[in-house]
Amino acid sequence: MCGLLAWIFLLIALLGTLSRTLPEELQSLPYVPVVAAFAPWFALLGLVALVLALASRKWIAALLALACLGLQVWWQYPYFVPQHQLDDAAVAAVGGNHVNTSDSYARVMTANVYKGHASAKAIVEAVRDQRVEVLAMQETTTSFIHALKAEGIDDYLPYSQVASSDRKYGNALFSATPLDSPDDDDVDSSASFMPGGTVSFGDGKMPIRFVSVHTTSPKPGYWSDWRKSLDDVATMRSHTQAKYVLMGDFNATTDHTPFRNILGTRFHDAAQSSGRGFVFSWPANMPYVPKFAGIDHIVLDQGIVAGQVGTLPIPGSDHAALLATIAVQ
Repeated sequence: MCGLLAWIFLLIALLGTLSRTLPEELQSLPYVPVVAAFAPWFALLGLVALVLALASRKWIAALLALACLGLQVWWQYPYFVPQHQLDDAAVAAVGGNHVNTSDSYARVMTANVYKGHASAKAIVEAVRDQRVEVLAMQETTTSFIHALKAEGIDDYLPYSQVASSDRKYGNALFSATPLDSPDDDDVDSSASFMPGGTVSFGDGKMPIRFVSVHTTSPKPGYWSDWRKSLDDVATMRSHTQAKYVLMGDFNATTDHTPFRNILGTRFHDAAQSSGRGFVFSWPANMPYVPKFAGIDHIVLDQGIVAGQVGTLPIPGSDHAALLATIAVQ
């Protein structure tokens, strides 16, 4: 029985591990993106398979299970080993009682507000308590933006760029300082308008272009659209006229090939490079179901370091907000 169970668990673990290695053309086949989103969890099945294989002396199964575990450790260990670290000055700068918009540090936040159903009050309170200087939101509505205004968002982030491609749900950027060259859509994506604006750091000497990102969700009938929308964002690698911070709901994890194509050799993921460990943001509204996928990201250009990465629950949303402290070098 142990041998049989070992092979069953091993087969599932191997299929899950394989889904992570597929090229994007194959990873956008029906349901493969969903399987790949669980990639880190297949390590647990591989571990169970290894124990059962050793107990039943199924040496081939044990070797395959060990290989599966080894690959998962290789892929996931960057989440636990900092590649970049904030200096003490950055931590101190965002820990004060007041926001300093003239330095080279900022607390940033992104939140999918679930078709405007999220609590506008909770968003404003998070901005206030976390001393957020740049906020990106996805799935906004006109009424939600009005609710934010009523809750006093302008007291903290008086500058904004809100865009909607379908006149129903949109994406937005809010900032504590003026947004230079605001645009409704920096990406020209098939998924949604992704507004952008430039924020100046260090007394205006270091301009950074922020973009609120929302790609297509991988659902039946939209598998190819999901891949295309991520490929649209990947074109930002060739935009060299500015340094970028891409924040939002990418509907993909670092185990999805199209998302890794976005990073390429230019960008890095804040959660991964900070060594914070897994930062899962979805789903956040299912009772008794823990968050198990990190599909919200803060993607940083070269020369921008992140730390203090974490999530914050937002009542009414199916996503937790994602926050980070960034330092522009």
